[in-house]
Amino acid sequence: MELTWIAAVASLLMALAAACVFIFAVKKDYFRNIEDAKYQVFWSDLEDRPLAHGAGVEENRNDGGNAKSR
Repeated sequence: MELTWIAAVASLLMALAAACVFIFAVKKDYFRNIEDAKYQVFWSDLEDRPLAHGAGVEENRNDGGNAKSR
């Protein structure tokens, strides 16, 4: 029975801690522009991505790696 009370108190303390973190985040304005992070990640992924292979140029491995147009 004692273990049940310890588990109940621990769960209440964790809920109180989560509520405090949420209140802190709201007061510090962390939820102001939440969609902006999504677009920052999206555009940074597009900038880091290399160009598509064969975009108008085809490599010919038999002639020493010289590129020729399609």
